[in-house]
Amino acid sequence: MTDKEKIIDTLKNADWPLSKGDIVKILGLDKKVVDNIFSSLQKEGLIVSPARCKWELKK
Repeated sequence: MTDKEKIIDTLKNADWPLSKGDIVKILGLDKKVVDNIFSSLQKEGLIVSPARCKWELKK
């Protein structure tokens, strides 16, 4: 499973929107890696931010 797939899976299974910092803590990934993947997910339209600095998969 790629880091991108891990992040998507984590967001999918979360009960509430998560911050990038939450993802770093949960998955143990480097912050830069998470930032790059989040940028990619935003460009693809797969994630949205319902609250400042919190993210969830687009419904």
